[in-house]
Amino acid sequence: MSVFVDTSALLALLDADDVNHDEARETWERLADADVLLATTNYVLLETAAVVQHRLGVNAVRALFCEIAPLMDLVFVDAIVHEAAVAALLAAGRRHLSLVDCSSFEVMRRGDIARAWAFDRHFAEQGFELE
Repeated sequence: MSVFVDTSALLALLDADDVNHDEARETWERLADADVLLATTNYVLLETAAVVQHRLGVNAVRALFCEIAPLMDLVFVDAIVHEAAVAALLAAGRRHLSLVDCSSFEVMRRGDIARAWAFDRHFAEQGFELE
């Protein structure tokens, strides 16, 4: 089984002050112990790194890239997925739906990934199961 890891989960895991931090730690430990393939994209890591560096500093970015990211399969968003995500974003016309989210949905659909570890309601709205 594969689980897609979203920015919202990574932020909650790294930020002890995040309202979802305790649940994120428990979920991370459960997923790490299970026979689950964790996947994310370069867009998610880029978004997470930018927010984490701003909120928490470079040490938290180091933890993201040195301790967490190596435990996930990294899918690089290519031009085809990027274009599909842009089209989906523009078609949705929603202010709070991001290009990163749309690219994640596209990667999940193309990779037949039905589950997401996310604290972002958009994944459930798109029909994905949440961890």
